[in-house]
Amino acid sequence: MRFAALLTALVLAAAPVRIAAQDAAPKKVDIITPHITDAHALDLPAGLGHGLVQEIELPHWAPLHIGSLELDMSPTKHVVMLLLAATLVIVALTSAARGVAKRAATGRPPTGFSGAMEAMVLYIRNEVILPNVGHHGEAFVPFGLTLFFFILTCNLLGLIPYGSTATGNIAVTATLAIVTFLVIEIAGMKALGAGYINTIIFWPHDMPLVMRIPMSIILSPVELIGKFTKPFALAIRLFANMTAGHIVVLALIGLIFSFGSYVLAPLPLAMAVAIMFLELMVAFLQAFIFTLLASVFIGLVRESHH
Repeated sequence: MRFAALLTALVLAAAPVRIAAQDAAPKKVDIITPHITDAHALDLPAGLGHGLVQEIELPHWAPLHIGSLELDMSPTKHVVMLLLAATLVIVALTSAARGVAKRAATGRPPTGFSGAMEAMVLYIRNEVILPNVGHHGEAFVPFGLTLFFFILTCNLLGLIPYGSTATGNIAVTATLAIVTFLVIEIAGMKALGAGYINTIIFWPHDMPLVMRIPMSIILSPVELIGKFTKPFALAIRLFANMTAGHIVVLALIGLIFSFGSYVLAPLPLAMAVAIMFLELMVAFLQAFIFTLLASVFIGLVRESHH
């Protein structure tokens, strides 16, 4: 999407000057907000007459009514990107797994795409997930790998022409954080059993009773709040970092329209391209950090009885 905006900016750089000359009240065009918000339309390639971008409306479904609550289940741009990301992850990892198995059957190491994917999977598994989730943590490897590749794919889809970064939507990052929160707490329940209550109610066993009660009253709410600050931090960190990149790039593109000149256009364009290279690194970094923190939080609750 942002590449398409860059191309549009170059083609229309002098447009504000021409419009102003023809019309005393030129029409204002918002080129930033549509790129950082969800919509019921997809951006597809178009000719110069359409500014290189055309919008295709997505189907609208009748809302579901649950009592007084009305739920609009119609697909949106970010929903399409989430489904596309899930499909790409399934196809890529399945193809890589088959390639690795095929090479292993002949006694040869994987090469090419399969080798690259195997190296990435092994790194995330051996250096990120297992060391942090603690002993017998193999059961959490599929979850951690799914988080990493799904978030990475969502991030990268926003860097291709006419794409959109679904992880720039707080609803998406909040859902990922809620799912992670449930995995963390269920992992704690399975590992601690009845001792899981100690992660909610603070009860210092090494203190006299006269100190335990006030300490418990004061610190138990802190323990409870701490459970919810972890997923909150996960959601806000991913959302803020992905949205910030959009805003910076598109604000620089907006300078091209503000200048209204081909002569000054290369400077903000070069700055926008530089930020987009940085965004490529951020896409990998944020997927890595989300997976790392999820693994750390799982490990903390599982080992809290020690």
